[in-house]
Amino acid sequence: MTDAPDVVARLRATLGERVDTSEAALLDARADKSGHAASGLPLAVVHATCVADVQQTLRIATETRTPVVTRGAGTGLAGGANAGAGEIALSVRRMDRILEVRPDDLLAVVEPGILNADLNAALAEHGLWWAPDPASRAISTVGGNIATGAGGLLCAKYGVVRDAVLGIDLVLADGRLLQLGHRTVKGVTGLDLTSLVIGSEGTLGVVVGATLKLRRLVPGTTCTIAATFGDVRTAAEASAAVTASGAQPAIMELMDAASLRAVHALLHLDPPTPGAAQLTIQTDGPAADAEADAIAAVLRATGGTVAVTHDRDEGERLLAIRRAMHPAMETLGTTLIEDVSVPRSALPAMFDEIARVEREHGMAIPTVAHAGDGNLHPNFVFDGQVGPDGTIEVPAAVWDAADDLLRAALRLGGTLTGEHGVGVLKRRWLADELGDDQWELQRRITRVFDPLGILNPGKVFAP
Repeated sequence: MTDAPDVVARLRATLGERVDTSEAALLDARADKSGHAASGLPLAVVHATCVADVQQTLRIATETRTPVVTRGAGTGLAGGANAGAGEIALSVRRMDRILEVRPDDLLAVVEPGILNADLNAALAEHGLWWAPDPASRAISTVGGNIATGAGGLLCAKYGVVRDAVLGIDLVLADGRLLQLGHRTVKGVTGLDLTSLVIGSEGTLGVVVGATLKLRRLVPGTTCTIAATFGDVRTAAEASAAVTASGAQPAIMELMDAASLRAVHALLHLDPPTPGAAQLTIQTDGPAADAEADAIAAVLRATGGTVAVTHDRDEGERLLAIRRAMHPAMETLGTTLIEDVSVPRSALPAMFDEIARVEREHGMAIPTVAHAGDGNLHPNFVFDGQVGPDGTIEVPAAVWDAADDLLRAALRLGGTLTGEHGVGVLKRRWLADELGDDQWELQRRITRVFDPLGILNPGKVFAP
């Protein structure tokens, strides 16, 4: 690797003021919303404004053998875009334009730095929307969604990012630009490299553009159901019963007692009934009213206290309670936010496992779940201690409890991550899910794209 001053000098000579070495920028590039921070400070933050900026940065990185970590809004929850000592942080947040909208073809071409909420606000003028709906939609970027394979509240009905991307413009580690995928509804020419890049967490290349599959705005009404249950297992059984009934809600979110209590406190709402868990369900489309009535009947039959509203504003107020989960956890202490998924029928059993881990490890684990698709977010809350390098140190007891919980999810036929990605926080368990042979095969694939191993090193496939 070339000496750090020489690397920064070369970047500045080529990119000028887009190269930022201010302390504030370097500190910000070390961390994401997971609470984890990389060791040391990156060499510089490059604020790319166009594809050429990305290509020039990567060419310099390849020539000098300098690692590059691509960043968007920094809202990730797995430490996957944290840049540390000796690395270039390549930010594509300023690449935020909508390049093309084709209502007749139900597609749009965008740059990676655009926020989900801003994209959908613009698409609404055309009667369109992009379906992926992470809870962080107001602050997360489309490029970050693609890098992590994000999901969100609406994915049980409308799919995840993988279902909503037709093509990707990708800059390789050596600066070459590839145009992957297609603009057509169908397309099976060659290997599906678009799907390979989705969820690759910056290890294969830098996403500089995306062709997105759009939907027309859903006609009809929106109904929201709030149902409370005496305990979280009963609420999980009720959500499984809704799925088994054949109903297809747009949103079905479950909050356990601890998470519900924390959110109510954050939002200054009346305290919930002690021990109570809540399902928040939303139906949409022309049949929304009938579907809401049918779901409400299932929830009452499984022991729920049910309220149904047809008022859109009231529905958004109820969903705001769920969307406030992560800020509420921050009020309790430092959190290690997990992201396991299990088959939907195994949701009650997974909540049993979480309760067991709480008992055996002596800690509270507030949990919410995208109950419509079996994706749970257990939160390990602890008193974070700042280490000598400024990073938050997760106590060994927390890692032991997380290990127990993750292995429980795998035993139930689940997966380590449904939407947050592996990053640095889950790399130690990756081979446990994939198996040694698949882990090694996937690692070799990253080297085909990035022979020098300079793209997001130490993430995902690190030993």
